[in-house]
Amino acid sequence: MTKPTAGRRVVTNMSLSLDGHYAATDPTDMSWVMPYAVSDVARDHLTRLWEPATTALLGRINAEGFLGFWPTVIGMEGADPRDESFAKWLVDTEKVVLSSTLDRAPWERATIVDKPTAELVADLKATEGGDILVLSSASVIKALLAADQVDRLAIMIFPVFLGGGPRLFDDGLPTGQWTLVSEAVGEYGELALVYDRTR
Repeated sequence: MTKPTAGRRVVTNMSLSLDGHYAATDPTDMSWVMPYAVSDVARDHLTRLWEPATTALLGRINAEGFLGFWPTVIGMEGADPRDESFAKWLVDTEKVVLSSTLDRAPWERATIVDKPTAELVADLKATEGGDILVLSSASVIKALLAADQVDRLAIMIFPVFLGGGPRLFDDGLPTGQWTLVSEAVGEYGELALVYDRTR
């Protein structure tokens, strides 16, 4: 049985191929993500994750990608309302970007932090607020998994084999149990899974 986490939850979200990769051997090739990432199941999955969150935690590379693209969705003709709502949330919410190379934040309501991921998250959990949502930043998620600091693990599984590329789950992670709290199957065979850490 899952015990409620005291204080703020750390929620991570990542898309994986069926053979366990979060990126192809060419990390700039995102063709494998479509059409799954824009399905109703994927959009509803993301909505359920960001609505209770008050902080977005990103690595620098993902911050540059997310914050370069999503604000352009606001007011875009034909944009799905769920995409536009997420974009507005991302612009308006507190953003914490882990980086050892940036010295200032080029985005509004963003703070640059250069410290170990586990230490930063412990600091954030000691503050008031809603969920801390880690958006597809593999290096951040891997560090949090290694430190057993993930309270909710959200995964989209897309029915493709990439045949290679980086993996999210490394050997040597802390052993532990996870409880499935929601699952949905999309029209293209994509799966939206959410697990809570059993502590």
